[in-house]
Amino acid sequence: MNKYIGITLLASAISQPVFAFAPFTVKEIRLEGLQRISPGAVFNYLPVKVGDRLTEALSAEAIRDLYKTGFFKDIRLEQDNDVLVVFVAERPAIADITFSGNKDITTEQLQDSLKQIGLSKGKVLDRALLDKVEQELLRQYYSLGKYGVKIETKSEPLERNRIKVSINITEGENAEVYAINVVGNKVFTDDELLARLQLSGSSIFFGKNKYSKQLLSADLETIKSYYLDRGYINFNIDSTQVSLTPDKQDVYITVNITEGEKYFVRDIKLAGELIFPEKEIMPLISLKSGDVFSRREIVESTKRISEKLAEQGYAFANVNIVPDVDKDTKTIGLTLFVDPGHRVYVRRINISNNTKTKDEVIRREFRQMEGDWMSTKQVAQSRTRLNRTGYFDRVNVETPSVPGTDDQVDVNYSVSERPTGNLSAGIGYSDTQGFLMNLGVTQDNFVGTGKRIGITLDNSQVTKRLSIDYFDPYYTLDGVSRGFSLYYRNIDAAEAQISNYTTDSYGAKLVHAMPLSEIDNIRFSFGYDKTELELGSLQVSQDILDFINENGSVYGTYPINASWVRDSRNKRILASEGALTSVDTEIAPPGGDLEYYRINFRHLRYFALGKITTLSVNARVGIGDSFGKTTRLPPYKNYFAGGSRTIRGFDPNSMGPRDPVTDESLGGNRMLIGNIELILPNPFDDTSGSTRFSGFIDGGNVFRKGDAISAAELRYTAGLSLIWISPIAPMQFSYAIPLNKKDGDKLQPFQFTFGMAF
Repeated sequence: MNKYIGITLLASAISQPVFAFAPFTVKEIRLEGLQRISPGAVFNYLPVKVGDRLTEALSAEAIRDLYKTGFFKDIRLEQDNDVLVVFVAERPAIADITFSGNKDITTEQLQDSLKQIGLSKGKVLDRALLDKVEQELLRQYYSLGKYGVKIETKSEPLERNRIKVSINITEGENAEVYAINVVGNKVFTDDELLARLQLSGSSIFFGKNKYSKQLLSADLETIKSYYLDRGYINFNIDSTQVSLTPDKQDVYITVNITEGEKYFVRDIKLAGELIFPEKEIMPLISLKSGDVFSRREIVESTKRISEKLAEQGYAFANVNIVPDVDKDTKTIGLTLFVDPGHRVYVRRINISNNTKTKDEVIRREFRQMEGDWMSTKQVAQSRTRLNRTGYFDRVNVETPSVPGTDDQVDVNYSVSERPTGNLSAGIGYSDTQGFLMNLGVTQDNFVGTGKRIGITLDNSQVTKRLSIDYFDPYYTLDGVSRGFSLYYRNIDAAEAQISNYTTDSYGAKLVHAMPLSEIDNIRFSFGYDKTELELGSLQVSQDILDFINENGSVYGTYPINASWVRDSRNKRILASEGALTSVDTEIAPPGGDLEYYRINFRHLRYFALGKITTLSVNARVGIGDSFGKTTRLPPYKNYFAGGSRTIRGFDPNSMGPRDPVTDESLGGNRMLIGNIELILPNPFDDTSGSTRFSGFIDGGNVFRKGDAISAAELRYTAGLSLIWISPIAPMQFSYAIPLNKKDGDKLQPFQFTFGMAF
């Protein structure tokens, strides 16, 4: 015998059942209509258990509870003798959600936002959610200033009670900022404030700016910071109105502000646990008594104090500002409360992803030691030293706390190794060397030991070279380096657009280097060089003939080199911060066939201009001369300029003095080169840091002994440069135009180098 107990859905959940029945004791419960949802899930929500006495009130409660789950679109209870039969009709499950038309917001971002409101693949579809979907997507696009966006949602039934949700988006155009009005400003003009905003008004040259809620929030914070950094501590943004034109294309923004009064610093005090003497901390505070209060300056001051504490192991130090405001005198007394916290120690230093480089090669660059207190300065310094080796594309460092302790951390370095050379055979091109062929074994990180070993054969239009090189950067544990080089070299100067001669040289040298500090080192080398100067078959410059008449054509010398280098760059290749300064001297002392010297100075510095742009300034000065029995500097030791390595846009080695008869480049014994380069935001999607795009101005020249170095003789070019450290070989492209070309100058606007270091 079947009896109808309850009716469906909302009517059953809200009112009493229409058909009465006699209460009975449930001896069994049977479920009908389930497809995907497990019986166990239904029984968990069903308030009726076997042995319960089913009444009208309990049946209504059961239907309400099952309906609240959102799993079902139809629920019915029936009695079959003492068996309670629960009939359900499941809502369809979402088989897929597709998006079309979205460009400004990625599909992944849209999926994440819909998950937050409960709509995702595999979930049960609640029709009420589709309205929420539209509202959520509109909210997302409105925040980007796309007020004309249209959302269309469709659902397509599939087999097995599933459904496909398709969301078609017509984004439309961004609303544009027509005008921004600031109301209430008296101290600063509208122009002063608006000039600092990203959402400035319309421009004749660049049109209108696109409206964005995020940019507006950032601009409001910019205005607030501008006032707070100039003493207006009671500054307040009272309200912000954003008005949209009827066509939803233009936005008018009105910002109402209250400036308040300017406040000055009355005094500055230190409190708390001072690890350092007060005389060491006070210089870190940039504000002084009588200064205009600046939130930026006081925050930077607390940051410097925290960093100083972190360098001494207090990694979690807090420096809190306690202000004492006097409204009558418009002054603020500042108390900096120092809480150093626990000194933190390093339990372990871990290295990962070094598949080739040995651990000890990496660890010898560390300045942070295990078991010692953690210094943020030494951790960062260790990372910088690893970057300078040139063995790695990237070096990342993390300092997670040791579980269960409050005074220990691990330091985890993760490296990404770059190819440092191996068995190679290839071709290349250089604007100074022409086409070249290379065959050899070159390893800057030989089998992961950090030693540099090379056996190289180069064959270009200008240079033919065979060399064997060895260099151990850690010959001793203290960082003293040692190496040697054996070489044979033939240079055809005529092919390099210099005078019509060749040099045939062989020799050897022994090199030692030692560190003076973290960024300073000195290097010494002593060797023997045998060079033969041979004249070409064509007309030769009289300068070359005079040198051979005075000194012969074969020379044995014992060159001594000494150099000092200070290198604080963050990376050896494609650096973006720091500086490189070097002084290099070469001298051929008495005892050889020639006596001469050369002194070279270089200074390269990077200046950050914001977060994504860097200015690099490079200056090079060289001077050389003969002494003793040698009457002039050997012609193959002269300085030359022009080309991608010196002044781009000029023919390689074409600048400076030229022979009046043969028009050959003679070079000079003095060189002055300057380069200013603006490193621009990378136009490529490059996360490995292997490309660099920049605009540059090059200038300089070379001069002969006795010639006056005048500004009128300097040459300048301007252009664009692209460097790509490709998987095959480094490449450099540049295009430059002269700024003060003179008669006789030889130009080469486009220059390209492939397969050579820069």
